[in-house]
Amino acid sequence: MRHASVQVRALLTEDERGRYEKLFEVGKFLESQNRHDLAYTIQRELETLIEPAIERLQEKGKQRGNRDYLDPIVSRAHNNEEQL
Repeated sequence: MRHASVQVRALLTEDERGRYEKLFEVGKFLESQNRHDLAYTIQRELETLIEPAIERLQEKGKQRGNRDYLDPIVSRAHNNEEQL
């Protein structure tokens, strides 16, 4: 079983996190029993489960990128107003 990144897991809701942990345990058990066919199905379910958290992480990145781009522009404009 492959874990989702720490950043993605941090953005799971409480319900999503609980379901993620339970499914992961089931997947690990299935792998230990050499039932890789069923573990694959669980892995796909985990990937579907974390999609909303991935989207939230991408949105945070966009917001951070916009802020990093706009903050210097706003600061320069503010400084220019003060000089007038």
